[in-house]
Amino acid sequence: MASDFTRRDVPALGRTGLFRLGLSASYGLDEKGIEEGLEHCEYVFWNPRAKRMTPPLQRALQRDRARYVIAGGPTLAYFPGQLARYVDGARAALRTDYLDVLQLYWYGKMSFYTKGMVDELVRLRESGAVKALGVSIHDRKRAGELADDSPLDLLMIRYNVAHPGAESDIFPHLARRRPAVVAYTATSWRKLLRAPSGWTGPPMTAGDCYRFCLSSPHVDVVLIGPKNVSELRQNLAAVEKGPLSEEESRWMREYGGKVHG
Repeated sequence: MASDFTRRDVPALGRTGLFRLGLSASYGLDEKGIEEGLEHCEYVFWNPRAKRMTPPLQRALQRDRARYVIAGGPTLAYFPGQLARYVDGARAALRTDYLDVLQLYWYGKMSFYTKGMVDELVRLRESGAVKALGVSIHDRKRAGELADDSPLDLLMIRYNVAHPGAESDIFPHLARRRPAVVAYTATSWRKLLRAPSGWTGPPMTAGDCYRFCLSSPHVDVVLIGPKNVSELRQNLAAVEKGPLSEEESRWMREYGGKVHG
């Protein structure tokens, strides 16, 4: 059933029935569109630089704080002190007592994962200022190691039909601790929305890309980045179709291979 497909219990985040499309405002969705998105999406990827998101998110949190999972982190995080400063600023900006997920961005490039950083992350979680710890990471082998053994509650990973390597490098390592998995770049930065050379059928839609990600039993949430309300509504409607059929999975994987190749 579509309802089983679009909602999931995510123990690592302490949530039951979480809607599996997560909202990002990184691609220009206006304030009205964000408000509409927040009527449906409960996982929110927040960045203070996406200024149009903050006012509607403040209002949504005031109405029902427990409904939303707010994930965010400092753009650059190389030293432990940066983490507490970010958390204090984010809580003040959003007028909330806690963040649901404190996330390091692009592990090894825009953030470091030293012992000092890990100790501070754990301290912030134990203090209640944040509920869970996460990291976005492109190094799939290292992500598999973190999935298997680390204090992290969430991994945000690149996963799409053109880059399915997580299926072999990360997903087999999830069983022991069951960290949450958030997929992003589902459209491969929109490359999947343009038919590759020699492809005679229709191109994939953004909705196809999101359904591909959510059809994996290992993916809890996939981030969407609609540019306008029309795209938002199309994305929401697409996932109501439920998981991919075998035929859909076959042609999408063939398509993704051609885009990647």
